[in-house]
Amino acid sequence: MGGHAAGEIASQMAASAMEQLLGVIEDPKEDPEELLRSAAEGANTRVYESQLRDPALAGMGSTLTALSFQDLHYYVAHVGDSRAYILRDGALEQITRDHSLVWQLYESGVLKKDELSSHPQKNLITRSIGPHPYIEIDVERGEARVGDVFLLCSDGLSDVVTDDQIRDVLAELESSPQRMCERLVRMANEAGGPDNITAVVVRLEPQGDLSDADDGQTVRIEAS
Repeated sequence: MGGHAAGEIASQMAASAMEQLLGVIEDPKEDPEELLRSAAEGANTRVYESQLRDPALAGMGSTLTALSFQDLHYYVAHVGDSRAYILRDGALEQITRDHSLVWQLYESGVLKKDELSSHPQKNLITRSIGPHPYIEIDVERGEARVGDVFLLCSDGLSDVVTDDQIRDVLAELESSPQRMCERLVRMANEAGGPDNITAVVVRLEPQGDLSDADDGQTVRIEAS
């Protein structure tokens, strides 16, 4: 969380904990939703307990948005105001809900979506990894299809790059996920770059000749 004590430490710790905890799965048939939720809860515990051991880290926290695929479905675990988007058939959809005060105002009809980034209380988030011993994790799931493009990003990107601009970049079939990330980060910086900017793009591509695939859904994951 930008502006909070040791936010960069919290984010690194949360990411490494997720990677480690998901890398020691004993039963590959375990429910992927529960795997992600359990890993995110474990990441929260590590960040929280680190603060207890070191008073200099008190108050640190991080947002968390993680994407996983299994059996032709996608799963997104989410805490905070970073976001996950999906581009499908030319339409961009925000998968996650921001855990923030302004998002609550948006859902209640007080604010319009394009007013969120300029609201004076936009940085007040209602959930994050680290500050508390227990945390509620949102896990979203959906069907994954060839051609889907996913974007995970921090609010340093989504606050200053519009949904229409994001859609246009993700729709560039000739661009690689790496180039999409580079362009989105550049656009955020050109718009003022007021906050930390993180972006991950994942695109599902056909694997081999789909005409020979039994289900027509064999995919290759391209990510950056």
